[in-house]
Amino acid sequence: MLTKGDDFPIHQMPEPIAYAGSDRNFYDRYFFNGYSPDGSEFVAVAFGVYPALNVADAHVSIIREGVQRCLHASRILGMERMELSVGPVRIEVIEPLQTLKVTLETAEGLACELTFEGRAFPIEEPRFTRRNGPRMFMDYTRLTQNVRVSGWTEVDGDRRACGAGWTGTRDRSWGIRPIGAPDPQPTPGGGIAGFFWQWTPLNFADRSVFFHVNADTEGKPWNTRAVILPDGAGPEGGWHCDNPRMEEVTLKTGTRHALGGTLVIPLAQGEARVRIEPKGVFLMRGIGYGGEWRHGSLKGELAVAREDIDLAAADMGAPENWHIQAIATAIFEAPGEAAQQGLGVFEQLIAGPYRPYGI
Repeated sequence: MLTKGDDFPIHQMPEPIAYAGSDRNFYDRYFFNGYSPDGSEFVAVAFGVYPALNVADAHVSIIREGVQRCLHASRILGMERMELSVGPVRIEVIEPLQTLKVTLETAEGLACELTFEGRAFPIEEPRFTRRNGPRMFMDYTRLTQNVRVSGWTEVDGDRRACGAGWTGTRDRSWGIRPIGAPDPQPTPGGGIAGFFWQWTPLNFADRSVFFHVNADTEGKPWNTRAVILPDGAGPEGGWHCDNPRMEEVTLKTGTRHALGGTLVIPLAQGEARVRIEPKGVFLMRGIGYGGEWRHGSLKGELAVAREDIDLAAADMGAPENWHIQAIATAIFEAPGEAAQQGLGVFEQLIAGPYRPYGI
């Protein structure tokens, strides 16, 4: 099965590019977000291909005036992984590892044209590998890059430019995760007791700060990293730390969402402390992380639909709303430096018990 990708020197195995190993859960995904300097406007995009399921999907969500408006699109992949479009949504790689563009042609009243330009060379997060008993649950790599955002978004004819100061984050991840319809047969000796995840890419005037942690139900990290990256840094730049920690976290009553927290990053000269204070909520199900439009779901030859979510009315304690990105302000303090204020997201997912928070 030869496709366009086979004419590029990108093969990783003695197979055509159409095939991605033998695991049905292999995926290859783009993620983007962007936000105004005051955090009042927010947009996020997910675009994925699932070679073994022969499906591609795309999602765009725009928050305005407290409503998250989502455009979902899915199509049969046709085994052609180089076609970066699903219905009205298109991805363009203008300069690899630096500049990408997302276009949503008007559909269901929503549209956008957004360019994401990297502030520094992307970071490579440590490989995520986790088993469910004898079966692979997760095995993937992700690059992450903070960006400056330009362009516009449109909701029901109201087009708004992304003004000066719009920033955000993009990532690319690929490998194995649960996708599509879940396996109906349980695995003897398997079962994930719980899943704890925090991810906080933050934009400051002259630098980016990144943090993530996956931990077990007792709070022991099995994958974590923090990076402080000056603007313009190259592949070897910045401060990389393998033992950061998130402290002073309290949860909003009736939810699994943090009211705030303090990220502590050990430095050569002491510790950097980043106080994070959420200001608003973005529901990740709006871009395919769960729900009816779960990543990799088979919807037929082509399906496009709009979904509007009133964030004030949503039950934030319901399981479908556990996974969020909280739009957050951040104060960065380090020895010998003046404090800086920035903006970013505090992504959170706590599924099952997590004893350090009393869940």
